[in-house]
Amino acid sequence: MFTDPLARLIKDDTYMFNDCPPSAPVSPFPRLKEGVGPACVHTAETDGWVTGTMVLSELNWDHHIPFPKLPQYQSRAAVCLAALLCFMNSYDGEFVFDDSEAIINNKDLKPETPLNNIWRNDFWGSNLSSNTSHKSYRPLTVLTFRLNYFLAGGLHPVGFHVINIALHSAISVLMIDVFAVLIGGLAYDGNGRRLNQAPKASSLAALLFAVHPVHTESVAGVVGRADLLCALFFQLSFLTYCRAFQRGNAKEDRFSMAWIVISLVLCAVAMLCKEQGITVLGVNAAFDILMICNVNVYELSQRLLGRQKMMDVTEVFRRGLLIRMALLTFGGSFLVYARWRIMGTGPPAFTEVDNPASFAENVFLRTVNYNYYYSLNAWLLLCPWWLCFDWSMGCVPLIKSVCDWRMVPLLLLWSGLIGLASQALLSQDGHRRRTLALGLVLLVVPFLPACNLFFRVGFVIAERVLYLSCAGYCLILTYALGRSCCLWRPHKTLLHAALLGLLCVNASRCALRSHQWRSEQSLFTSALSVCPLNAKVHYNVGKNLADRGNQSAAIQYYREAVRLNPKYVHAMNNLGNILKERNELVEAEELLSKAVHIQPDFAAAWMNLGIVQNSLQKFADAEQSYWNAIKFRRKYPDCYYNLGRLYADLNRHLDALNAWRNATMLKPEHSLAWNNMVILLDNTGNLPQAEAIGREALGLLPDDHTIMFSLANVLGKLQKYTESEGFFLNALKINPNSASCHGNLAVLYHRWGKLNMAKKHYEMSLKLDPNAPGTKENYSMLRRKLEQQQRKTTV
Repeated sequence: MFTDPLARLIKDDTYMFNDCPPSAPVSPFPRLKEGVGPACVHTAETDGWVTGTMVLSELNWDHHIPFPKLPQYQSRAAVCLAALLCFMNSYDGEFVFDDSEAIINNKDLKPETPLNNIWRNDFWGSNLSSNTSHKSYRPLTVLTFRLNYFLAGGLHPVGFHVINIALHSAISVLMIDVFAVLIGGLAYDGNGRRLNQAPKASSLAALLFAVHPVHTESVAGVVGRADLLCALFFQLSFLTYCRAFQRGNAKEDRFSMAWIVISLVLCAVAMLCKEQGITVLGVNAAFDILMICNVNVYELSQRLLGRQKMMDVTEVFRRGLLIRMALLTFGGSFLVYARWRIMGTGPPAFTEVDNPASFAENVFLRTVNYNYYYSLNAWLLLCPWWLCFDWSMGCVPLIKSVCDWRMVPLLLLWSGLIGLASQALLSQDGHRRRTLALGLVLLVVPFLPACNLFFRVGFVIAERVLYLSCAGYCLILTYALGRSCCLWRPHKTLLHAALLGLLCVNASRCALRSHQWRSEQSLFTSALSVCPLNAKVHYNVGKNLADRGNQSAAIQYYREAVRLNPKYVHAMNNLGNILKERNELVEAEELLSKAVHIQPDFAAAWMNLGIVQNSLQKFADAEQSYWNAIKFRRKYPDCYYNLGRLYADLNRHLDALNAWRNATMLKPEHSLAWNNMVILLDNTGNLPQAEAIGREALGLLPDDHTIMFSLANVLGKLQKYTESEGFFLNALKINPNSASCHGNLAVLYHRWGKLNMAKKHYEMSLKLDPNAPGTKENYSMLRRKLEQQQRKTTV
């Protein structure tokens, strides 16, 4: 009913398969050559095993693919080498962009953090039950980061990058097997080895995938590890599902339940690497319907609608399709339900700057802008030259009218998709129908979680989500190239040159783009020419400049970010901080006040506003700003520390001590808070309490030279000279160029009566800092005393 006849036999293009299983039925098709031994292949065309020398004219375009027919190991080596060469110059890059939060600031990577935490926290290290959690649950990806940390003995980016490059190479090689199945179907020899019926097409599609520049973010950015691991287990789940129909299951209603269950398990593993892994179930279902059961969707729909003579529809499901679809549906539903329960408090909350289209005025505008985003994603696959690390905040202005010229690419996108879909549904060529249909499935289905149809996503465009969809694009492109070579044989040389040019351009673009991902400076700067209207790009460039000490240039970029987005509170906060450090306090106060007015729960801006108001001697306002910060972020040790400084300036010593004690309770390693407590107690004459606090602090921070210095001063005043000397000397071992430490040790020796040692350290202090306060006077006093002793000795 739904099978296409095995097409005409062409002597020039033959496929030979040997070693049929004993139970294989004899094909009604004659052999082309005498003396050829038995052969077998399981095809969708005949729904069974075909023997003899067989020709699939629908696959004869594979012979015309402008790619050498290499042995299997050579084609795999070529694809692997291409993937390595394209991205290898990112191996010694830095941690950039999102790597800071996911790697550097993620406590789940540290050995001292319990391993169980990765199962309770999100990808960024926040507890999933928190309202501020991103809800991205990827524990297996975090586990690989932790393994990297363990093997390298710390946060050394080289190991992280090398693993990413190796994963991409392995995925690219494995794509050969995926494409071989999608293009040529399932064929096995007598030993159970799967045969590749489209060796050139599958190798070329895998090569195009390996060198596509849109992969750079996933490969060169360490955070892209999630996409790579998800893609790897996506492939394994698909290939395992295919294995359920291996040659041993020759009867029409037989398949291996065990392999399908294993495929579901691998799908779950893919989901634990990234949520997108669930989409492999859709690809598996489409492959089963279109390739295994050879269902002509258009013909089936016509018969179900009664427009054609109705036959026994159950024939479609005679090979256990209903059972397999039920398994996939149940497994997928269970995984989605489990993922939803793990998420805890519901989906994450995104703001308008993250995804402005989802906040558009009405459904029509939202739909139009979503579709425009789809067209931009399609353009990134077709022409991956304009690549950017972030596409939010004005990079893609909203379409607000049907007269906008950007409606044109939207229409072109759907015209292309409808054209491909019509070929996939209506073509009389069964192989074309299945190849295009599976190519569209692989293009569209992995993209569905990012399309805003089921839930709001937190980005406009993200190149990394195209990692798997790129495989569908490469499959369709390879098929189009093969058919073109068949139809335009006189222009075959031109097609060869075009393909070679495409591969070279993509490879060079990969190398250039991966080089840009080596450092934040080059990455952020490269985005200025792609998204000049993106306030976040200017913000990141400014932040990078500020971190490198170039505050003047940073101010310009921060101001531009605020100009492009007048509600960009993070840019206002950072700009206010720089202006505060440059003592431009009035403008800093204005900016920070505006930031907290726009976002009242912005705790960091409240704290920075308090610091500026304290500097302007607006003490009451500063105190209120600090408490507002603590109101919106209860565990805020830095704010308690600054509040303590305010109270110390107002001589509210007890309040200052309480604030600093709160800071150390929330953050036991808060050195400044500990040190200030010791100094305040020292200055107010509470020396025993100062000593107790200092010893408690050193118990937690045994290598902190500032606390050693303060405690040594306290012990010196308590006339515990030996202990005081020990702490001074330990502090100098850690920080030997501290003029104040040498000076105070000299004072200790001066009091202790070790005048020669005092003289030595006074001189060292003055050498390091000739203007050290009080040191010159103390040194002069010591010299007079030594001169008096010398005169007495002479007399």
